[in-house]
Amino acid sequence: MRFRSLLYSALVFAALLPIGSTAVPAVRTGGTPVPQASAAGSLKPFLGRWDLTIQAPAKELPTWIEVSEENGRLKVVMVGLTDHATELKQAGFKDGGIEFLSPNGEEGFGEDTLFKGKLVGGQLAGTVNGPNGTSWNWTGRRAPTLKRNAEPKWGKPITLFDGKDLNGWRFRDSANGSIWKVEDGTLVKDGNGPDIITNSKFKDFKLHVEFECSPMSNSGVYLRGRYEVQIETDSAEEPPNRRMGSVYGFLAPTPEQPRKPGLWQTYDISLVGRTVTVVLNGQTIIDHKEIPGITGGALDSHEELPGPIYLQGSEKARVAFRNIVITPAE
Repeated sequence: MRFRSLLYSALVFAALLPIGSTAVPAVRTGGTPVPQASAAGSLKPFLGRWDLTIQAPAKELPTWIEVSEENGRLKVVMVGLTDHATELKQAGFKDGGIEFLSPNGEEGFGEDTLFKGKLVGGQLAGTVNGPNGTSWNWTGRRAPTLKRNAEPKWGKPITLFDGKDLNGWRFRDSANGSIWKVEDGTLVKDGNGPDIITNSKFKDFKLHVEFECSPMSNSGVYLRGRYEVQIETDSAEEPPNRRMGSVYGFLAPTPEQPRKPGLWQTYDISLVGRTVTVVLNGQTIIDHKEIPGITGGALDSHEELPGPIYLQGSEKARVAFRNIVITPAE
């Protein structure tokens, strides 16, 4: 994911609107600053990582925040609907609750969008304004640690793509999947369109994927439908944690990997809890690192649940896949 395509953003916001509405969902703040916290003590109940869910009219929308304290003041890092983890410039307290602003053009929101929330029974609960003066609810649950008490025992490998057809897969939001084709035993994405998702869901697993990129192309492999491992030949100007081999926006590969358009490459990825290891072409580039939270484009924010594998289709150009095999933990 270099950035989510305009097509994908349009599909997201179309899904948000009530029937008959054409407005863009957002909160208009008029540039009013969000009040800052003045006492470190008031921060403590809010500190930590939170899995957020917006209750939009047509569907639930996942987001994520990490709240921390810096010199007695509130710091909020957010992963929105489509983008990478970003520190918000406006965040603070008002009337006993937390407020933070996702600005126009960031995190997948079309305009300045203000979240207001309070702690209720150990969880966050609040509102964000929708179109036509409506108000939508959102909730935040503390992100689970996902720690495992023992090393996994691996089961039998399962072939997710047999090189013949798309049995076992579906397209995101039932969109037209014409960009996806099976050609000579490979699964090919050519252009911008919907993501393709396995019908099966998985908890802890090892995943083998082979892929080949055209020049200036972009895609990604989503683990449990929530954490993207980047595939790209177009992001040389992006930071290392958004380039080939990264867990998008969070974990950079070490060492940094060259782009290899036109060549088949191999990912071997293990995910146990929220600990990930990424091996690219036989070289370990992320070694037992913790993924802090969901990445942009996640299907949901329910990190405690099993989830599917999905391949990103919303970015540009051609990327081919083959030999997609998963080995679940028993």
